[in-house]
Amino acid sequence: MVREALNALLPFARNWLDAMQVDVTRYVMFSVGVWLALWVVLAIPLAGRKIRDSRPPARQLLVEFATSIRSIMVFSTLGLLTFGLFRAGWLPGPYIAKGWGPVWFWTSLVLMIVAHDAWFYWTHRLIHDRRLFRRFHRRHHRSNNPSPFTAYSFDLGEAFINGVFVPLWVILVPTPWPVVGLFMLHQIVRNTIGHSGYELFPARKDGRPMFPFLTTVTHHDLHHAQAGWNYGLYFTWWDKLMGTEHPEYLKRFAAVTARKDSKLDATSRPSPA
Repeated sequence: MVREALNALLPFARNWLDAMQVDVTRYVMFSVGVWLALWVVLAIPLAGRKIRDSRPPARQLLVEFATSIRSIMVFSTLGLLTFGLFRAGWLPGPYIAKGWGPVWFWTSLVLMIVAHDAWFYWTHRLIHDRRLFRRFHRRHHRSNNPSPFTAYSFDLGEAFINGVFVPLWVILVPTPWPVVGLFMLHQIVRNTIGHSGYELFPARKDGRPMFPFLTTVTHHDLHHAQAGWNYGLYFTWWDKLMGTEHPEYLKRFAAVTARKDSKLDATSRPSPA
């Protein structure tokens, strides 16, 4: 009986470990990669795009990294839900989606990203409630000056809220497994860049974002600096619609991008009187 129980649990343990390995590898690649590229290799060329003058201490980076690994453990545990349903034959969605062709493949990816942005905005606002903040979201905001390692630095409750989206989506919406992989790739790229502390998004000549519907690094950096504004993850439309966009966001973005332009054009502009 014990051996049979262990044999039954073995596939779940392997799936958990495989999911952990993939998610940890993805997190390390992008958090370390963004940190190395922006904070070390390109630190001087991109100095004008640095949003804040100060940098977080090394201890903060180590705590963020360790806490992010803990969050990934929560994500992998939640992933066992979909694995169990799929193994039991109770998750037909990926099979159904496979027969719907390439149009649905890319449509489902876009829908998943848009739906996740809505999920994030409203759950994010929820855990900013005073009654929930200390238990669910305080850990993430201890990184007042964020870094690429802040991406998954969550309390356990917030890790659960963020991690449960993918199982719920796959259960409710027929989605090919490769789309889930692309979604996770998009999510970690936007997350690490959004916490990088360097404004990498392009600006128009008038200083406004080139793509105003996308959240910029300044957009999320302001949320860490002054909680209560800018709850969106990928897009700005929920913040605009609900009146939660920081009133100085566009001004701050224009100021950061102008600093870069002034450094690039320093040789061609007369010095100020």
